[in-house]
Amino acid sequence: MDVNAAVAAAAAIAGLLTGVIAMLAFRVSEREQRRPTRTSLHTDAVLPPGVDTVLSVLRSSAVVLDEHDGVVKASSAAYALGLVRGGKLAVEPMLKMARDTRRDGEIRQVELDLPRRGTGRGEALAVSARVAPLGSRLVLLLVEDLTEARRIEAVRRDFVANVSHELKTPVGALSLLSEAVMDASDDPEAVERFAGRMQIEATRLTNLVQELIDLSRVQNDDPLEDAEPVPVRELVAEAVDRCRHQAGTKEITMAAAGAADLRVWGNRGQLAAALGNLVENAVNYSPARTRVGIAVRSVAQPGGDLIEIAVTDQGIGISDKDKERIFERFYRVDPARSRATGGTGLGLAIVKHVAASHGGEVTVWSAEGQGSTFTLRLPEARAARGRRASERDDSEGLDGEAKGTSHPSPHSSDPSAYATLPSPEVLP
Repeated sequence: MDVNAAVAAAAAIAGLLTGVIAMLAFRVSEREQRRPTRTSLHTDAVLPPGVDTVLSVLRSSAVVLDEHDGVVKASSAAYALGLVRGGKLAVEPMLKMARDTRRDGEIRQVELDLPRRGTGRGEALAVSARVAPLGSRLVLLLVEDLTEARRIEAVRRDFVANVSHELKTPVGALSLLSEAVMDASDDPEAVERFAGRMQIEATRLTNLVQELIDLSRVQNDDPLEDAEPVPVRELVAEAVDRCRHQAGTKEITMAAAGAADLRVWGNRGQLAAALGNLVENAVNYSPARTRVGIAVRSVAQPGGDLIEIAVTDQGIGISDKDKERIFERFYRVDPARSRATGGTGLGLAIVKHVAASHGGEVTVWSAEGQGSTFTLRLPEARAARGRRASERDDSEGLDGEAKGTSHPSPHSSDPSAYATLPSPEVLP
């Protein structure tokens, strides 16, 4: 009996101890859950109410730092720019700004040039960083990418400088020639000679202003708003007629082939200007008594047929280094020759913009001393209209095919791809 009582007492004591231990463990666990952990300090819970929502709608890259310079929150753009790596702010100047702001509470802003990751070309990433205190312990860093704005500003600066230079030449020439006319008022032959030079400079100035207007128009307008099926034969005839006088003066033969019953979809005026620029360049840069050919053909593509218009000359040709820049504004392969022919350096830039805005492209094949072939590729009228109708219903999967970028033409590397065309028809 005494043994049973002892066993019962021992069991009671053991049960009591188990209950006490369980109660203590529960209380310790509850206390640990309420205590902020190292991980919880870096979650959204430590942000003031509403801050997370505000940061999510900002266009700037956002980074929130705690009192130990740990990243509490960072936007995806901050990671993309390389600002945050391994849970730390990776840009030392920004980290120093954050520490200074945490110390004195002042808002700071600075513009920095950061190395761009992954390019291997030393390109700089221009950013504007602004640091401000966020509550009593946090610091907010907002970073704005200024790279594209800087590039556009540089392009605008160069454009203004180039325009100023191009305008200054004919305007200065007109001023000097007018003074020469006044001084030679008693010499009819001199007056006639100077007046002829004034007409040349006035024509050059007029052409420059007109091409600036054309370039501005093709960059700002949507040519497909007023698009229509345009017969390629009419575009070719208009381009040939535009250059007939210059070609006749140099005894250059112009020939066209393959344009029957082909139509492209787009703005007639812009397409005529683009093709006219290509033919005019071919005539201007060809020696006397040579040939300029215009070949047209249809090329089947999975996304819709393309119309290729190739303009071939027997001129001086273009070097490899110049081929990379000939579509830039005001760039000339031979500035002295361009000055003699009245070229402004804007013609090919206009062609490039017209082709791109119509869903096409322009390419060049050339070899020094062997001439050049410029190929304008545009969507065929029926294919372009069908594609635009399909885009309204389903916009997926058509962009690459519309431009024909994934199926290069044989002509892009060898102008002999047009050898199968019928004999060219000489246009008088």
